[in-house]
Amino acid sequence: MATAALSESEISAGLDGLPGWAREGDSITKTYKFTSYAEGLAFATAAGIVADGADHHPDISIGWRKVTLTFTTHDAGSKITHKDMVTAERIEALGFPRG
Repeated sequence: MATAALSESEISAGLDGLPGWAREGDSITKTYKFTSYAEGLAFATAAGIVADGADHHPDISIGWRKVTLTFTTHDAGSKITHKDMVTAERIEALGFPRG
């Protein structure tokens, strides 16, 4: 059974509770900035572990002192779902820099 895509109002409400996260088409994304490359790597690892535990895996781009996470739900036709919002909230709870 496919996961249901969120409505426009549900997406807006979800993003209101996720500082620094933004909608890009049919995904949500955030770029985190760090004081060192190693700190970004540590964050990417922690975010990946959280996402794997939720069985929901973002695209992760690691750059010089920054990491970008992008979520969409493939089994919902690559649309934004509750699963994207919840996993982003769990990653925010790690307490890393807010963007």
